[in-house]
Order: sequence, then C-alpha cells, then structure tokens
Amino acid sequence: MDSQTWQPLGIALALGLLVGLQRERAKAAAGIRTFPLIAILGAVCAMLAEHYGGWIVGGGLAGLAGVLVALNLGERDERLRPGPTTEIAALLMFGVGAMLVRGQAAVAIAVAGGMAMLLQWKRPLHHFVERIGEDEVRAAFRLVLVAMVVLPVLPDQNYGPYDVLNPFRIWLMVVLIVGISLGGYVASRYVGARAGSLLAGVLGGMISSTATTATYARRSRQSPASDALAAVVILVATTVVFVRVVIEVAVVAPSILPQILPQIAVMTAFSGCVASVAYRRAPRTAVEGEAGPPAGLAAAVIFGLLYALVLLAVAAADARFGDAGLYVVAVLSGLTDVDAITLSTTQLMDSGRVPIDTGWRMVIVGALSNILFKAGVVAAFGSRGLMIQVGALFGAILAGGMALLWLWP
Repeated sequence: MDSQTWQPLGIALALGLLVGLQRERAKAAAGIRTFPLIAILGAVCAMLAEHYGGWIVGGGLAGLAGVLVALNLGERDERLRPGPTTEIAALLMFGVGAMLVRGQAAVAIAVAGGMAMLLQWKRPLHHFVERIGEDEVRAAFRLVLVAMVVLPVLPDQNYGPYDVLNPFRIWLMVVLIVGISLGGYVASRYVGARAGSLLAGVLGGMISSTATTATYARRSRQSPASDALAAVVILVATTVVFVRVVIEVAVVAPSILPQILPQIAVMTAFSGCVASVAYRRAPRTAVEGEAGPPAGLAAAVIFGLLYALVLLAVAAADARFGDAGLYVVAVLSGLTDVDAITLSTTQLMDSGRVPIDTGWRMVIVGALSNILFKAGVVAAFGSRGLMIQVGALFGAILAGGMALLWLWP
C-alpha cells in the first residue's frame, strides 16, 4: 500500500484521539479508545465504497447509529449512557473519517478541531447563555428580523435624484445600528462594562463609527448614568477610523502608503491620546445593566433617513462643484462615510490625477468632517452630559487635525 492509503487512516486516528481525549476527560460513555475506532471505521467504509459502492458508507453510519441506540436502551445506569452530545459527536467523527478518504483532509481536520473546541467549551458557552437575559434575546431576534428577513428582499440598486438612494445599503445602516447595539451590550455584560465598551468601540470603528455614535448617543439619553462609558465607545471608534484608513490605502494602493502613513499615524496617535482621556474618566466599576438593554428600531430608522438625506446632499454638491471643489466634496462626503472619500482619493492619487500632498489632506478633511457630523448626531440623539464630554474631546481632535493640515510641510 502507498502513502495515500495509510495517510487518511493515520489522520483519522489522530483526530479520533483528539476528540476522544476530550470525551474521556469529560467522563463520557465513549472516550479515548472509542472515538479513534469510529473515525477509522468511517475511513475504512469510504475506502471500501470506492470498490463496492457508496451503500457501504451508509451502512456503516446506520450500524454506528444502531450501536448508539442499543447502548441507550440496554444500559440501566443513566451515568453510563452516551448523551446526545456524545452520540452526535460519534456520528460526526464517522463522517470525518470518510471525508479524509475522499481527499478533503483540510475540511475534515477543521471540522474535527472545531468539534473538539465546542465540546471543551461546554461550561463557558453555558455560562455565556445564562448571563443573557430576556431583553437580549428579544434584541437578537430583532436583529434577525432586520438582517435576515427585511434586508435580503430590498433591491440593491440606486434610485431617486442623482441615482444615489439604494434601499439595500440604507437599510444596511439600520442593520449595523441594531447589531452594534446588541453586540456592545452583550459584550459589556459578559466581560464587564469597561472592557465591553472598548471592544464595542473597536468593532464599531472598523464597521461604522457613525452608526456606533448614533447607537450609544441614544443609549445615553435613555440612561444618563452611562455617559462616560458611551464617550469611551465613541472616542475609541473615532480613533479606529484612522486605523481603517491605513488598511484601506494599503489594500488599494500600497505604493503610496509610505508617503501618507506619517500624517495618518500622527492623527491616529493624537486621537488615541484623546480617547485615553475619556477612558480614564470612565468609572472603574459599573453597575451591570446601567446602560439599559437595546431599545426599539425607531432611532435606527431615523438615522437611516438622515443618512439618505446626506447622501443626496453629497451627490448634489459633487455634481455642482466637480473636480474644482475637491475639499468641498471631501467635507460633504466625509459627513456620513469616510471610506468613500478615502478609497476614491487613494485611487486618484495612485493614478497621478491628484497630488499626494492634496490627497492625504482630502482624507483628513473627510475624517474631520465626519467627526463634526458625529458631534451633531450626539447633540440630536444623546444626553446633555454626553454632548458636553464628547463635544470637548471632539473639539480637541478637530484642533489637532487643523494644526496638522496647516503645519505639515
């Protein structure tokens, strides 16, 4: 026999030992010996199926299922009966062995490894579910409604004046708001309010800092006691925007990244220092649930409408000013989306149609414009206390950005 015959059997044995070790330590009915045998059984059945037909795999799986049923029916001691988790793991392990013979080793290894991790994480996963309350469950299914029921049926094409109103993309902003609200709240309950706020801010900045700002501004109005933590999320998300700019430039036009990286790095560092001020002001401990559970969709829908109106304003200004008003376009484009001005300007710089010195300034102007817009969002949706905190910190970032635009040679 060649290595192609022995290799699947060896991998099946190793994967079976991995899963079996976990089951043995969990004191399950099937353990360190049984699972390797099941994986090898699946591999052997798949080998025989190449000569005698696929019915052998089906027969082997049916036989394994029969053995598991017999163990459940014949064992009087409930502690020795294989539970449903062990039974399903055994059936899946048989399939892993068969996949190895079919040449799907990478998938089989990933499936077995993932199964072992899920089995090992029983207690942390159960603990996570226990900490989620009824409010979070309702919010999760609200996210299912807007993301999996409504969003897929909306047309992904442009309508209206200037051909910029895309129902799918506008509703996608609503989905982002609901998802960020749920994710940040669950994270704060699971890992603690301060750590949850940092996590929500980082994720929000990578997805949409504007949507994050609207979400936590609304939350602060519902619970003014959460102002300090909401400010942390908003400032961290604003800082991560500059990191995202670097990533986008590196992907679209890596050749020009060295020429604009120092300027963006200065803004990132300065914004990070301002965010650290908000973090130090936040309480070191927070009462669980002080921010309140995620609320309804009204504020998110209102933000979606506002987003659509600004899109129209951006398109109108672009049509009127054209290439002669690059900074005007940067200001207006940055109101709702820093990505658009970043990617378009990067492509123009890469093609030589916009000088590097002008291009990086347009990106910074767009980011500063977005901060102004987020300040307006906080004023419209947030509490007075949050507006005072965020307004002062946003003002510091804006001053630093203007100084960078003015003083950089």
